[in-house]
Amino acid sequence: MIPLRDSAKSKSFPAVNLAIIALNLFIYFKEVTVEPYRLNQIYYTFGLIPADVLNTVFTGAPLTPVLDNFITAMFIHGGWVHVLGNMLFLWVFGDNIEDRLGRWRYLLFYLAAGAAASLTHIMFNPTSTIPVIGASGAVAGVLGAYMITFPRSRILALVPIFIVFTLMEIPAVIFIALWFVIQLFNGVASLGGTANPVAWWAHVGGFLAGALLIKLIAPRRVKRYYYRP
Repeated sequence: MIPLRDSAKSKSFPAVNLAIIALNLFIYFKEVTVEPYRLNQIYYTFGLIPADVLNTVFTGAPLTPVLDNFITAMFIHGGWVHVLGNMLFLWVFGDNIEDRLGRWRYLLFYLAAGAAASLTHIMFNPTSTIPVIGASGAVAGVLGAYMITFPRSRILALVPIFIVFTLMEIPAVIFIALWFVIQLFNGVASLGGTANPVAWWAHVGGFLAGALLIKLIAPRRVKRYYYRP
């Protein structure tokens, strides 16, 4: 299912969300101009490698380079489908979460959800030497927060029915729940198997982190009461 727009309207301009999208697209366009061998070096330099993280922790090596990679890995993508898919989901759902949290809380939320996603991937793939890249984990956090905050919203989406895509309006809670079940199913299916190019458990971890974080850091809404004279 491909989301096109949602029915929840933002009251503020999503400056941070748009900046994140613009930065991801800018970095990807720079990637396209790099020679393949150099691009592979970039993946291993700025991506997050689970085995390197554990090696750093157990050997007592400086943590700064590893911590930096938790952030830089979120802004590197492995192809145009990868980056455009992530940015489309962020475009549809991110503005509402920024509106709910405020700009600086949203930025911290986004980075924290992405970091939690990476930690979840490391838990399930501790010896992997394949770099993890992409905004998928952070975007999954946005989806988790959206499901908690705007469950009654509706999502206009392109839905594949056999070989034809059909426009359908789907309740947000159903759309996102189906998305999560797919990630969880694929994550379980990947256990004990060969290396998978998709970090399914990062999606699961990011989603759960987003659902929890929105409850912890969202400003409390003041309830107003009116009394009859």
